[in-house]
Amino acid sequence: MPVVQASVHVPLPPEEAYAVSQTTGDVRRRWDPFIREQYFLDGAQVPAKGVRTFTRHRLGFSMVSRYVSYAPPTNVGMTMETGSWFFAKLGGGWRFTPEGDGTLAVWKYNFACRPAWLAPVAERLGTWVLSREIRSRIAGFARGCEDPVVVAAAREAMGACEG
Repeated sequence: MPVVQASVHVPLPPEEAYAVSQTTGDVRRRWDPFIREQYFLDGAQVPAKGVRTFTRHRLGFSMVSRYVSYAPPTNVGMTMETGSWFFAKLGGGWRFTPEGDGTLAVWKYNFACRPAWLAPVAERLGTWVLSREIRSRIAGFARGCEDPVVVAAAREAMGACEG
């Protein structure tokens, strides 16, 4: 399975960088160029292992994914349950580690394309497209980590989780 990865250093501690990555709604759309719409399913109100989400990409593609790991402030992982016909599998993991005066965020995705006879070509193309998307998305995350509105919302969410 092909793997694509992007990383960025942000000037926030891991707890806050992680919280920025888990923002939702208008705050999420403020930094995340990938998402047009995203919400929790099955009555969930907050992210957690096992929670499912619906995501619509800015170009209209949609998927249902499930958190397979949720370990603040170090990592979060998801896997696609249903989605675009051309993905046989899609999974991603985001890791946050202290680095110098901030956090190193590393986002890694793996995927497989279908149909099988087209996969060798589709996966080469998919690697290029998904790499562009991930680089754009992590750059948006870095901007979000410097956006006072996003950081304030992330800190507020952290406070709600602690209290």
